[in-house]
Amino acid sequence: MINKRELAPIVASILIITAALSLFRNMSIVPIIFISVFAVVVINILAKKLMGFYLDSEVEMKLWNLEGAFIRFKSKPYKKFKRPLMAGIIFPLISRIILYPLGNVVWTASLVFDVKPRAYRAAKRHGLYSYSEITEDHMGFIAAAGVAANLLFAIIGYLIGVPEFSRINIYMAFFNMIPISDLDGNKILFGNKTLWSLLASLIIIAVGYNIFLV
Repeated sequence: MINKRELAPIVASILIITAALSLFRNMSIVPIIFISVFAVVVINILAKKLMGFYLDSEVEMKLWNLEGAFIRFKSKPYKKFKRPLMAGIIFPLISRIILYPLGNVVWTASLVFDVKPRAYRAAKRHGLYSYSEITEDHMGFIAAAGVAANLLFAIIGYLIGVPEFSRINIYMAFFNMIPISDLDGNKILFGNKTLWSLLASLIIIAVGYNIFLV
């Protein structure tokens, strides 16, 4: 399900988030952080891939490069930067330093995705569509699958007593839901505002439990 082009950005994402979460902490916890980050990133990716498969689409992950304005206004194009900013690498490290007073909080939204329809998608399937283009609704569903999967595993991690894994899942869901640039939150918001509101509400609850219970 993961092609060769995706391996480098996925590995880079796992390593950079692990490094950011490991800063200012005892080195003995690094293996636990690495395993947790690996599992969280894979869960997010596989959920999107499965939803894309269900919609007869191919989902390809890539590092988040900030090429223009953070916020999207309706259908207006972004104002492009002269050079893309490697936000997927920079944001996790900067956030660790800036958010250090809040605890072990790290920006974990370092990957984004592209979607393309499979060749046979033009045939109507499951009553969902009868055309070959990927709509904003479908992009939103694919993005939401990753966020929902991380929320689910955050609960599982908390229940089985693996707080680090639970916490990183919450970070992954929270930061990906921010509706800026190419992040999942932007795709969900423009695809289905009701779905975005529901997931955002669940994440707020999860963040509250993370602060007070984990």
